Amino acid sequence: MNVLLTLRVALRALAKNKMRASLTVLGVVIGIAAVTTMVSIGQSATKLVQLELEGFGTNAIFVLPANHRRGGVRQGNVNTLTASDSDSIAVECPSVLASSPLVGASGQVIYGNNNWQPKEMFGVGVDYLVVRNWNLHSGGFFTKRDVATSAKVCVIGRTIVARLFQTTNPIGALVRIRNIPFRVVGVLEHKGSNMIGDDQDNIILLPHTTVRKRLYGSRFNDVHAIMVSAKSATRIPLCKKEITQLLLDRHRINKKKKPDFEVQTSTEIADMLGMVTGTLTLMIASIAGISLIVGGVGIMNIMLVSVTERTREIGIRMAVGARSGDILRQFLIEAVFLSSIGGLVGFMLGLGASAGITTLINTFTNGTKWPIVISIPAAIIAILFAAAVGIFFGFYPAKRASKLDPIDALRYE
Repeated sequence: MNVLLTLRVALRALAKNKMRASLTVLGVVIGIAAVTTMVSIGQSATKLVQLELEGFGTNAIFVLPANHRRGGVRQGNVNTLTASDSDSIAVECPSVLASSPLVGASGQVIYGNNNWQPKEMFGVGVDYLVVRNWNLHSGGFFTKRDVATSAKVCVIGRTIVARLFQTTNPIGALVRIRNIPFRVVGVLEHKGSNMIGDDQDNIILLPHTTVRKRLYGSRFNDVHAIMVSAKSATRIPLCKKEITQLLLDRHRINKKKKPDFEVQTSTEIADMLGMVTGTLTLMIASIAGISLIVGGVGIMNIMLVSVTERTREIGIRMAVGARSGDILRQFLIEAVFLSSIGGLVGFMLGLGASAGITTLINTFTNGTKWPIVISIPAAIIAILFAAAVGIFFGFYPAKRASKLDPIDALRYE
């Protein structure tokens, strides 16, 4: 008996019991749908992390103070980086496009009778916008002279414009931070919320020297971090190596001493976060995959029942020339067809569920834009895995059917 005829006989047998066949594949449908949903959401989270890191700037590299330990106890970070380190990185590292020091600050911004607490307040260098790949909506950025003279100027985000100025043009206006007047020289372009829903436009930028001297009253030149942009993605590893060697020389650290700084690339951070999201996705998908085993057991049970019900039919087919291999193929095809259809339906339902969950997340999390990820390899794997479930759980009933004695099968009532 050829394969096409065997397939036709198998499909005809399934068509006689549509309701039972539908209930049989329900477990596989639920299992594949659950796994597909979890994998799609996990891939969406990974993609979101990549997009957010791209939002930090083009080919971003972060230079941070190393964790300080005493007696094996973590003491936190000690500021070992300076603005001069940032300047040297920009000048002496051939793979660096731009570099900017970063000094964190906080305080209310007051304009007239209105006041607002920015989510982020940073002292930065003149190339900060180059590093962040962030443009100005209006006005300009502060200059090297502003940095050198600790000028009382600032650049604000669109949220601060909306909260303090409404329809008033903020360029040239004076705002007060800790009772110190600052002139607004520029407004940043809209950037939106990040992956956890924080408003990136709720930001104010000042010269890093101004933050140190006027807000902190410090004469030191230390900074909290340095943000660097490599000239290209392919030069990021070389850029990291150049920065590390330069700072080791500048800080006079030999090979026997632990560096007092850390250099992290956006790629490393993305890989680390991707590993976390990937591990969580795999764990949740594995739990959801247990329902596939339940679905496979359901297929085995129904196929065993089907073998018992169709014993006389098997005997008649064997009596007219069907071989054991033909019977085995028929029941195996039925099991694989059931599980494959269940896999396809489950995958479609999983995609719909992941799209719905992603839409709900974007709707209720204040501007977060989770991407909807559709993975063709995941679709192929889901269907192949479902077929494998059919083969694994359908083989025993098929083998049992093929081993029936024709005479005993014909006598079966």
